[in-house]
Amino acid sequence: MRTTYDETDDILVVHMSDKAIVRETSQDWHTNVSYAADGSVVEVVILDARKQGAWPLRQEVA
Repeated sequence: MRTTYDETDDILVVHMSDKAIVRETSQDWHTNVSYAADGSVVEVVILDARKQGAWPLRQEVA
């Protein structure tokens, strides 16, 4: 898994795998989920990530 953040557009992308995307759905106004042919999640895109509180990611210390 890896994340990318576009500061200019405030978009966070969480990449789960490198599989080909065959379907995308909008969960709500700010969240889109992309799926592979086997139904697994390939990536999650969060629009207005900083504004929505999704960026920066928190690091929990155990």
